[in-house]
Amino acid sequence: MAQNDLSWSVPVMRAGYAGRGLVYLVVAGFSLYAIWRGGQAQGTSSALADLENSTGGGIVLFLIFLGMLAYALWRVIDAIWDLDDHGDDGKGMAARIAVAVTGLIHLSIAAIAFSLLFAGGGSGGSSGSGSGGGGSSSLQSGVSTVMQWPGGRWIVGIIGLVVLGAAGYFFYKGWKETYRRYLSANRFTTNWNGALRAGLFAHGAVVAIIGGLVLYAAWRANPEAAGGVGGAFSWLTNQAYGQVLVVIVCVGLLGFSLFCFVNAAYRIVPKVAGDDIETLGARLKAKARAAT
Repeated sequence: MAQNDLSWSVPVMRAGYAGRGLVYLVVAGFSLYAIWRGGQAQGTSSALADLENSTGGGIVLFLIFLGMLAYALWRVIDAIWDLDDHGDDGKGMAARIAVAVTGLIHLSIAAIAFSLLFAGGGSGGSSGSGSGGGGSSSLQSGVSTVMQWPGGRWIVGIIGLVVLGAAGYFFYKGWKETYRRYLSANRFTTNWNGALRAGLFAHGAVVAIIGGLVLYAAWRANPEAAGGVGGAFSWLTNQAYGQVLVVIVCVGLLGFSLFCFVNAAYRIVPKVAGDDIETLGARLKAKARAAT
């Protein structure tokens, strides 16, 4: 397929990242508000349910639904046509498979939003009280189902390890700042680079806890030990200075929301963008060379 034939993927990508940014803005924002009122941080389902019950929340929820569909579509076409130029070798194919899986996972958030909007799933908001919500229950149900398969505990354990690997990728991405090769260079992306890194580290921490909980569920043969974002918040809350840790992570997730919005505005698609666009990585490297 010719390069220009895929130019339509750019607005799909931007809509997808914007929707993803809204999700984490809602989760972090509602969680911080709940903590401020003396409650607990909320998982994705609980936060979206509270959003649906708030003034104008249905509009934002509909935008999240569309955004998650766009993000899933973007990731799948990115994987098929290698728009991020990962390559066709073993490492590149692994990255492309991971990209596609990431997109499909985000369909679950679209399904939650759809249920709240059109299936009456938002009657039970949990403002200020619950941290798990329907998301953890759905994950536990899925883990329970898989555990009933032959070798189910091993499968769940492998899934937990894969999730931990994804967390490691987010940490690596933040530490090495590999995302810079996909962002156009401008004053905003240069000056806010620290916040983008912090957001990736916070997201990596949440994903790592989720992976650990899934792995623990496999080890104990207890599906109820698994948990999503709400489960990660609950686990943090039970640690020393837990509420402080949750607040720190929520603030970090606001940074990840910013990371998503920045990608929505300034992300470059290597196989669609022209060669005349300067990336953030290239600009910072040029500055480093000039300083030596």
